[in-house]
Amino acid sequence: MVLDARVLLAAAMAMHSIPAEAGKVIRYAVVGDSYSIGEGASEAESWPALLARHLTAAGHPVELVSNPSRTGWTTADAIEKELPVFRAARPDFATLMIGVNDWVQGVEPAIFRQRLGHLMDQMRAVLPNDKQLLVVNIPDFSVTPDGPTYARGRDISAGLTSFNKIIAEEAARRELSVVDVFPLSREMRGRPELISSDRLHPSAKTYSHWEELIFPTARAVLGSQPSRLTRPTAF
Repeated sequence: MVLDARVLLAAAMAMHSIPAEAGKVIRYAVVGDSYSIGEGASEAESWPALLARHLTAAGHPVELVSNPSRTGWTTADAIEKELPVFRAARPDFATLMIGVNDWVQGVEPAIFRQRLGHLMDQMRAVLPNDKQLLVVNIPDFSVTPDGPTYARGRDISAGLTSFNKIIAEEAARRELSVVDVFPLSREMRGRPELISSDRLHPSAKTYSHWEELIFPTARAVLGSQPSRLTRPTAF
């Protein structure tokens, strides 16, 4: 389910989240690709790094303990190379933003769905509260100057929309929140200040805009009242 109304989202998610104990640092781990590591900007300017600082300033002390995201990685790469790092990080809260490279590389939708679902389930199994996995969908890179070179005769926007539908459906099956950055990403069209020097990835300014969109949902997922985070005794 893609959530559009922030106020309604916050009210709904607060009922299902386990907020952090007052003063306890929330361990935050990331699984993703170039968009999560901040390709086109610095890692400190990536939206996960900005999100950790923003949540901390808002009263949810967060430490970004793991972000092994890499440019070009698919769901298969995330399963093979990122999940072991994710498990070792023992996070309390996580974000997942993956799928653009599956589409670029021509992964069949059914295979993408299976891998994405497996990835979500494996990440949820590590978290003390399996609803504290926040999903961010795929932006529309077709609006960047070099984006069309990856089309290979396909309609990029339509293709990414179909993959975003899969992301929304798999998240909804698990009652996970999804932040829809697709419409916001289209604002990069014809605006050089929103695009990095590589002519494909977002600029630091765009990542900050994404973080502003993601923040209310992340805060709602973490909850707003003091409580205790508990860990499972075994994995």
